[in-house]
Amino acid sequence: MVKPVIVRNLHGQVVQELGRLIVGGEIAPGENLPREELLAGRMNVSRTALREAMKVLSAKGLIESRQKTGTRVRDTIHWNQLDADVLAWRCASMPTEDFVEKLVEMREIIEPAAAAAAARRRNPEQIDRIEAAYQAMAASNDREEWSVADLAFHEAVLHATHNELMISLFAVIETALGSYLALSALKASDFKYSLPHHKKVLDAIRRRQPEVAREAMQKMVADSRSNIRRHAKSRSAPKA
Repeated sequence: MVKPVIVRNLHGQVVQELGRLIVGGEIAPGENLPREELLAGRMNVSRTALREAMKVLSAKGLIESRQKTGTRVRDTIHWNQLDADVLAWRCASMPTEDFVEKLVEMREIIEPAAAAAAARRRNPEQIDRIEAAYQAMAASNDREEWSVADLAFHEAVLHATHNELMISLFAVIETALGSYLALSALKASDFKYSLPHHKKVLDAIRRRQPEVAREAMQKMVADSRSNIRRHAKSRSAPKA
């Protein structure tokens, strides 16, 4: 469930095209980009638009330019992995097992703590928002509706923490988390399989039970990981 990238100018289109090629692995780390005049010609843009795009990609850590050697793709360790565009490009080339594992690890660190904080600090309006997202999940008719409501549920929990840093973090990881939740639903035989876990989180937050909320969220994340792993194993198992 990656949000569509809105591009309003020519150099923005170049950023999107080259960014997808780099993050998707079609232009590998260490590989040089074609010379400026050749690349501008291939992409049918002016050299000015190309230079502006290169500045953006450089700021995201994807490329570096050096005299004599030209412009090359940097190693992934230098990429700004939490940049919204970089996340969107990575999610567009998902799923890779390594990236999914890293997303799960990120969820394990953030979301149980957020659920516990929400249970301590939530107000009635925030409980209503979490409840509304839960009801939307329960009423969903397909995986797309489910994924939208699921993401809204997790966003509502983070807002209920009253921690502006955690709330800001959601804006950064929203694309990755949305893609992960959609992937989890896609791999499940019943896309509503995790609804009981969400109900336990909701009830614990409503009752102001931080540790119960933490444990329920941990179980939800672990169950989602197991679901994706089971699917991966069944897909890779040799057929009789």
